Amino acid sequence: MSTYSGTLYIVSTPIGNLEDITYRAVKVLSSVDLVLCEDTRRTKILCSHYDIKTPLKSYYTYIEEKRVKEIIPYIKQGHNVALVSDSGTPGISDPGFLIIKECVEEGIKVVPILGPTAFIGAVVGSGLPLEKILFLGFIPKKIGKIRKLFESIKNLKGVTIVFYESPHRIKRTLEILVTIFPQDTKCVLAREITKVFEEFIRGSIKSVYERICSGEIRGEIVVVLYNN
Repeated sequence: MSTYSGTLYIVSTPIGNLEDITYRAVKVLSSVDLVLCEDTRRTKILCSHYDIKTPLKSYYTYIEEKRVKEIIPYIKQGHNVALVSDSGTPGISDPGFLIIKECVEEGIKVVPILGPTAFIGAVVGSGLPLEKILFLGFIPKKIGKIRKLFESIKNLKGVTIVFYESPHRIKRTLEILVTIFPQDTKCVLAREITKVFEEFIRGSIKSVYERICSGEIRGEIVVVLYNN
């Protein structure tokens, strides 16, 4: 049971198409006292689209600790606060964990408002098995750490592996993975989910790597692997 009257709402927002938001999310964003957002400029676009006039305050990685110290007492005073990221669900490879953790520990009510998450869209659209999913978030940038991570899970069978990667590093990453996983490992690159140029590139890990090597790949990317 919550000790305080204020509530922290964790609100999922569109990852591309502004229409991918729930009625409940719009209602919450319109009714709370404050919206914490990763980038106020990005969130203003969404708020303007739905005529949401709630005050905004920035909440990004480098000021998380500072903001938590400000917001926890504010909620304890009875104010309701919504937390959003630039897109998707706060805390999933985006800022949010720290304030959620602190609210839980302080006895403040935390309410998730469900909605878009890029890796879920990628997995369900991949055509690969969904019984067991291992989500890695953003993988390391250094080659040695990438290799160490995937060497440790390369023998997982019947598990769909999902992770985020930058378009600037995707060719290098797949080049590494081709040397670690069996050549017939199923691979799907989900690019620009929900956006105008949404694309699913499907095939073996080797064929997908060869395909993207022939040109430039852009946009946010989710990689899905399945080794049966």
